[in-house]
Amino acid sequence: MAQIAENPLILVDGSSYLYRAYHAFPPLTNSAGEPTGAMYGVLNMLRSLLLQYKPSHVAVVFDAKGKTFRDELFEHYKSHRPPMPDDLRAQIEPLHQMVKAMGLPLLAVSGVEADDVIGTLALQAEQQGRAVLISTGDKDMAQLVTPNITLINTMNNTVLGPEEVTEKYGVPPELIIDFLALMGDSSDNIPGVPGVGEKTAQALLQGLGGMSAIYDQLDKVVGLSFRGAKTMAAKLAENEEVAFLSYQLATIKTDVELEVTCEELTVSEPSVEALLELFKHYEFKRWLSDLEEGKWLQGKKSNLTAQKKRVEKTTVQPEAVSVLSADGYVTILDDKTFDEWLARLQNSGLFAFDLETNSLDTISAEIIGLSFAVAPGEAAYLPVAHDYLDAPDQLDRKQVLAKLKPLLEDNRLLKVGQNLKYDRGVLKNYDIELGGIKFDTMLESYMLNSVAGRHDMDSLASRWLNHKTVTFEEIAGKGKNQLTFNQIALEQAAHYAAEDADVTLQLHLKMWPELENQAGPKAVFEQIEMPLLTVISRIERNGVLIDQNILAAHSKELTSRLSELELKAHELAGEPFNLSSTKQLQTILFEKQGIKPTKKTPGGAPSTSEEVLAELALDYPLPKVILEHRGLSKLKSTYTDKLPLMINPHTGRVHTSYHQAVTATGRLSSTDPNLQNIPVRNEEGRRIRQAFIAPKGHRIVAADYSQIELRIMAHLSQDKGLLGAFAEGQDIHRATAAEVFGVALEKVSGEQRRSAKAINFGLIYGMSAFGLSRQLNIGAGEAKKYMDLYFERYPGVLQYMENTRQLAAEKGYVSTLDGRRLYLPDIQSGNAIRRKAAERAAINAPMQGTAADIIKRAMIAVDEWLLTPEAVGVKMIMQVHDELVFEVEQSVVESANQKIRQLMESSMTLDVPLRVDVGVGDNWDQAH
Repeated sequence: MAQIAENPLILVDGSSYLYRAYHAFPPLTNSAGEPTGAMYGVLNMLRSLLLQYKPSHVAVVFDAKGKTFRDELFEHYKSHRPPMPDDLRAQIEPLHQMVKAMGLPLLAVSGVEADDVIGTLALQAEQQGRAVLISTGDKDMAQLVTPNITLINTMNNTVLGPEEVTEKYGVPPELIIDFLALMGDSSDNIPGVPGVGEKTAQALLQGLGGMSAIYDQLDKVVGLSFRGAKTMAAKLAENEEVAFLSYQLATIKTDVELEVTCEELTVSEPSVEALLELFKHYEFKRWLSDLEEGKWLQGKKSNLTAQKKRVEKTTVQPEAVSVLSADGYVTILDDKTFDEWLARLQNSGLFAFDLETNSLDTISAEIIGLSFAVAPGEAAYLPVAHDYLDAPDQLDRKQVLAKLKPLLEDNRLLKVGQNLKYDRGVLKNYDIELGGIKFDTMLESYMLNSVAGRHDMDSLASRWLNHKTVTFEEIAGKGKNQLTFNQIALEQAAHYAAEDADVTLQLHLKMWPELENQAGPKAVFEQIEMPLLTVISRIERNGVLIDQNILAAHSKELTSRLSELELKAHELAGEPFNLSSTKQLQTILFEKQGIKPTKKTPGGAPSTSEEVLAELALDYPLPKVILEHRGLSKLKSTYTDKLPLMINPHTGRVHTSYHQAVTATGRLSSTDPNLQNIPVRNEEGRRIRQAFIAPKGHRIVAADYSQIELRIMAHLSQDKGLLGAFAEGQDIHRATAAEVFGVALEKVSGEQRRSAKAINFGLIYGMSAFGLSRQLNIGAGEAKKYMDLYFERYPGVLQYMENTRQLAAEKGYVSTLDGRRLYLPDIQSGNAIRRKAAERAAINAPMQGTAADIIKRAMIAVDEWLLTPEAVGVKMIMQVHDELVFEVEQSVVESANQKIRQLMESSMTLDVPLRVDVGVGDNWDQAH
């Protein structure tokens, strides 16, 4: 990594910070409803930068309002960007006040961008012999890099000097402008040369030099070894004007007239009074006390001498440190150190815990080492099965786990981890039942904001601690040559593992105070998500029995059907083509058959997505055949061919992995295999379900909530008509048809019921009259009439929808009945399409999220029952959508069914009764 000189001039790209903080941090507000998340994020990054480098000269540079010289060069420059969100714009002025109050020079120069101001100051400083550090996430800035000008991305702590730029982009800093000009830059709407992507641009520049050299040697382009070289010279010649315009647009101006010099950009003493006033107003409570004690810009270092003292058991948790350090990491290689750490863990009250293994499969994974953290910066790694360490060099795994077992199983010793479901599963292989599972940082992040970004440790460390973790690929490599953890050098392994535990603890110390302040999400976290972790771990380990013969027969039939569909597609196209090739399909549909494209890809090509093909299939036969071929091909590759390969050799069963922190609304998802995506309503999906079988002497029991989201809609809307229909046990779709079409209940036709069902479910998902018209294959006017009639009969539903839209716009989120929140970043977007999508999500999310909470509560209740002697012979083996699936001994099927139904129907009390349909069969299809 490039070295950073001592006390460089630090130039901060404030505009880059602003947008990244806005998208990376939760949409926080103060009690007055004013947005604060972007301000908090920017200040957090600035503060970390100051603490780390302690510079004497800094400038924080923002884009000024209004157009720049680039807009005059090219009218479409950045024209595709949506306007700045209102809740971000509102934070700019107070943020500027805070930056100035921190004692940092702030610049915003009209007519140019922040990049140009930074470029001018960087060159000015370099010419005076001063080292420069530019803090940005913008790749355009790589053109400024020299041996004395370095870039740092504070979101992942990556430092780029000349060598790192060349390694990252394939060209040196002096060719970055040419690189951007050739390939274009979609983020700034710089056009570039059509057909030139990253690899082509690299090949051209590496082979011939900069843009001028390329255009002087167009005849030599054909001799370069890259795909499309034969036709590239003609493309370059045709787009020469565009290429050099792109060059101008991508070039950072380095001669901006400024009112200050780089020497004048000195850091002054912060105005504590001004910061106190601003922090109080915007309610940055945790920073207020630091500021009052004079610590906010000085940092708080962990007391490393305290490692030698036993940590007293306490309910008061320490605070995360400002800058992470590995100085306090220990590798445990002897009994004495191990015993000392055992005592520290026993006395800690709460510790972070992580396993290092040789596999991601919990059933077969072996423990290679364990890491622990008892305080910020104080962590240890205990290797037990590294290949290259002899017995005297590492402790015996069996003896270590025997000593750790009482501590790990103790419910009074609280543990915090990142995805503890995995660790719990692996420990079960060693007959250890992990107890005291109190906090999971993945779930804490998910409950704070499910849509804020990814919830893996690396992402969370960047977002919450402004720290770049050591990634597994950095120490193990990539691809087929990737090492397993037992093969990694001890020094690297120990730092990686100890950092995992340390970061986990510090993430918890950052996130938990935020979650504690939100009553609803905190309650869902403690009462649903954390208890569920153990439940789904048990379900995963139970697994499901698969009949390979059924799948093999089905796979053979699918192969035959796919061949037939391929021949039919060739016949309709008038020529053979590869059905899996997007490019060939685009040519056939939109060029040769002359079908008008309905949607384009981000790159501007006609889209052949499933949504587009479904629309075209209404009028054209070929798209319909392609869709069917895609569907069957996916079933074959994902299920009929793949499921037999997923049977675990140790158990003879298939074990899916459930994920709690993926969907926006709280529903579980699953992978390897994905049980949620098996089609429910067609014959092919049913055939796959037939392969999920009961073992001898058992039956499959499937318990499914009936119309749960409509029941939740009735409860939320308090519409008298819906409440009454459910209370009387009516067929809700028939009852709706009777109301909308004005006929007696007993005279509702099958067609009318189907239309009413489409209306009922369509409204839950915010369907428009146009969408309904297409689903029912009727005119938009007639569909609108149906919807108007529906709202006349069920006015409470319309009122609920309007209230929800308004509440979502005011708060920025909607909640389930339990208090789970779904944030809606686009609910006040100036882009009408995004805003409407957010409004539809706002209407649907409380129902989907409440349905998720209901079935999760049911799973917890059923699991508690399954642990009692009364439930012997019953196993919970799957959760799919609104359904729980069990393996039940034949002799107890009837009593088990009654208990399961009772527990599921009583998992939450609504103003309408919950109903559960229970089916029994030799396989999942028969039971479903």
